[in-house]
Amino acid sequence: MKLSMKEKLSYGLGAFGKDMVCQLVFVYIMVYFTDILGLNATFVGTMFFIARIWDALNDIFMGTIVDNTRSRFGKFKPWLVIGTLVNVVVYIMLFTRFGGISAKGMYVYATVFYILWGMTYTIMDIPYWSMLPNLTSDKTEREKVSVIPRTFASCAFFIIGGFGLQFVDRLGGGSSVAERQMGFHYISIIIAALFVFTIGLTVFNVKDRKPAADDKAEKISLLQAFCIIRQNDQLLVTIGIILFYNLATQIVVGVSMYYFKYVVGGESLFSVFTAVCGIAEMAGLIAFPKLVSLLSRKKVYTAACVFPLVGLGLLLAARFAAPGSVAAAALCAFLFKFGSGLQLGSVTVILADVVDYGEYKAGTRNESVTFSMQTLLVKFSSAMGSLFTGFALDLTGYVPNAVQSTATKNGITIVMILLPVVCACMSLLVYKKFFKLDGIYYDKIMSVLETRKSSAPDSLILQNDHKPEYGQKVVPENDLVHSSI
Repeated sequence: MKLSMKEKLSYGLGAFGKDMVCQLVFVYIMVYFTDILGLNATFVGTMFFIARIWDALNDIFMGTIVDNTRSRFGKFKPWLVIGTLVNVVVYIMLFTRFGGISAKGMYVYATVFYILWGMTYTIMDIPYWSMLPNLTSDKTEREKVSVIPRTFASCAFFIIGGFGLQFVDRLGGGSSVAERQMGFHYISIIIAALFVFTIGLTVFNVKDRKPAADDKAEKISLLQAFCIIRQNDQLLVTIGIILFYNLATQIVVGVSMYYFKYVVGGESLFSVFTAVCGIAEMAGLIAFPKLVSLLSRKKVYTAACVFPLVGLGLLLAARFAAPGSVAAAALCAFLFKFGSGLQLGSVTVILADVVDYGEYKAGTRNESVTFSMQTLLVKFSSAMGSLFTGFALDLTGYVPNAVQSTATKNGITIVMILLPVVCACMSLLVYKKFFKLDGIYYDKIMSVLETRKSSAPDSLILQNDHKPEYGQKVVPENDLVHSSI
């Protein structure tokens, strides 16, 4: 089934607004807390990590709630509206500094509103991505549609990463600590308004399609949600794939401002690096459908992991050979994020395929539980990156807004380059060794699902109309060689 261009653009614009919100947090919140609010780097990194452990439960819980929602507005749109409206309030508060708060009180304030931001963002983000598998079941159309929101999200990253500081300085009236604090406050208000508008387009213009399986689906508990994750071996593999790759990208995003400001010695290069990253990610996403049709998903994912390795390797060489080179920073950024664009296109399709695989194995479509893993892993990897950064800065004697020691510069370099390289290699290893939803195997799974939907014989669907328990396969894996295929 093909979607109208109005639906495609409206869905994509929703990603633009919500990623404008999250990119301001992911790119700048560590620096905002340490260099502007004056919080200890180790405390901030540890707080981020603890917050993400909480999100690990919160995201799955929200996915369960969405999957259990039955309303006349569908199961996704009510939570899109609720989550967006609550999140914008918390978002603005996160970047607001009230007078009279003590130094200790600022630690409490930052912790409370950072955790609340993550929780309320989850309420909106999980139903947004959970809509994707239901927009179309056609494999080729799904690959094309999945690129659209990712491209808009990359556009948001390009704007915030490449020009965010300039906007902040312009809105705040300068680049001093106090002026930048006001600049962050004002830009958060502007982005919040844009967020509400773009999600409104998604809610009003994108049809909340309900699969036939939803009519017979039973509500699931949080315990059953964990069972769904545990029994779906390809979901577990996908978690590993996404986790390692996101660790690589989020570490680079989180530490790059420190790297260019203190190691390379040119804060302006950070804007160049991040702006080119945004362009490259969009290029990778746009190229993804064509490359998949010419090559294969496995070859494209291999390229997605190799490009960052080359880019980060050149970045390390440029530190010593051409530390202030704009061209070197731009080339490294392009290679790094072009691969990231290919990976984003890949994992969006992979998650949608994992939903189909879960339906094949257990007879139920659990889109929100499955896609909650994406939200969880992005935030968790961002927190891990912040944790590594925080400890590295503290252990090597980091002093905000000052010339750094050689030990500090080397520590930042290790976190910026070595750790992401290891993580990208691990993601590729997990994908090549354990992921199997591709080619003939996946096509046969889809054939089984299509046969069920067209009222296949009971022996192929559920024996004696018996509904499976969670953890029980509807069709044994060996049934892919069933005579009906």
